[in-house]
Amino acid sequence: MMRARLTYVPLEVADQFEDFIIKRDEQILDAVKARTKDYSTLSLLKLLYQLKGNPMTFSELYSKSKIRMKKSFLNYLHLCVDYNFIEKEAVGSNVIYSITDKGRTMLSLFMQKNS
Repeated sequence: MMRARLTYVPLEVADQFEDFIIKRDEQILDAVKARTKDYSTLSLLKLLYQLKGNPMTFSELYSKSKIRMKKSFLNYLHLCVDYNFIEKEAVGSNVIYSITDKGRTMLSLFMQKNS
């Protein structure tokens, strides 16, 4: 049995993937504190959803994903890179992350339900 977890979810992600939200708590700026289920899948979707529009630097992605524990963020980021959902490219002193076609397919599998 999966245990519910309390986490911060960007508002747009919470609205798009309501099936993962058990209960919404307080809203803080552009995120909602929520009790969620299937935390790992939701964390992957948080990363992919942020990159669907534009590539981002590590700092931007970390901030916008609302995955607050840096170690967890790194684990999910590495998982996405290892499975080719996200690619990274060194640009000057920055690393830019962008979603791949495979990542878009993964994201769309969960978004189609609401479409």
